[in-house]
Amino acid sequence: MSAPKGPFHLVSVNTAPERAKRLIGRVAEALSDRYTIIHVDNCEKIDEVEDKVKRHNPDVLFSASMWSAEEAQQIHQIARSVRPDIKLHAIPQGLQVERGPDAIVEHLLEKVPVLLDS
Repeated sequence: MSAPKGPFHLVSVNTAPERAKRLIGRVAEALSDRYTIIHVDNCEKIDEVEDKVKRHNPDVLFSASMWSAEEAQQIHQIARSVRPDIKLHAIPQGLQVERGPDAIVEHLLEKVPVLLDS
């Protein structure tokens, strides 16, 4: 059994920081045998992204499901402008509202390994 990959430092962009912390905590815990994921910060507004990516230099950034596709694209462009090799994932818009937090965790458990191994 090999050691978990990482650590991967992650910044989330979510208007509900406590929920972001809780959900990413669940994902990090579920994947802890394979990856070390550290949630270093959350941006509640798009205009916080540049500063927090500069400050933390994260490996990964997730944009939450409250952002439209255009907003997620803007968030990702800002993050890439600071760190070109950052791994990005946009949680599909409306997933939290339509299917709840467990659906977000399931979605991320499916997507995160693909993202981190890429």
